[in-house]
Amino acid sequence: MSSPPTPSRNRRADARRSRAAILAAAVELLDTDPDASVDAIATAAGVSRQTVYAHFPSRDRLLAAVLDHLTEETVAAMDATDPGSGPAAEALLRLLDAGDRAAGRHPALLPKLGALPVTPQDDQARHAPVAELLERVIRRGQEAGEFDAGMPAKWLVTVTIRLAHAASEETAAGRLSKEESRQALHTTLLRALGITAS
Repeated sequence: MSSPPTPSRNRRADARRSRAAILAAAVELLDTDPDASVDAIATAAGVSRQTVYAHFPSRDRLLAAVLDHLTEETVAAMDATDPGSGPAAEALLRLLDAGDRAAGRHPALLPKLGALPVTPQDDQARHAPVAELLERVIRRGQEAGEFDAGMPAKWLVTVTIRLAHAASEETAAGRLSKEESRQALHTTLLRALGITAS
């Protein structure tokens, strides 16, 4: 027979629910109005302004937490593509497409979040789960002879991330359509990996 929940366990569960509600409300509101106030986010989450600040001491900390939350969603979407199966080139493109679809759900919010001041260490930590997924697939491709094994895998991960950002920026600037930037990314990346796209 299990023991009844203790008051401290109930408080922790309440705090987790409040935090999740705040993040969900922030994503929804900021996606339509990137300048939405903390008061508006608190109201949408069904909590007080003080509760928001208890979890996130400043608006910038809240925005950083929203970015972390969206990054986690993106990593989950990428991981769901089964990157360990099939040819590495196909797996890598699946990863990138899944990441792009996940990020594309928040077109107004992500540029605002991307403009937040961030240390190189924090930026690296935020990208680490994505980089790990990419590196696993790239190393698999190198070991299978699909990709150029003469280049360091970590360098190819950096190239992949930078190219994906460049493709996104070209679309945002209106210089390439979504499909044009996707095709350009795929072709350029495969060439960088030592594959000529057919």
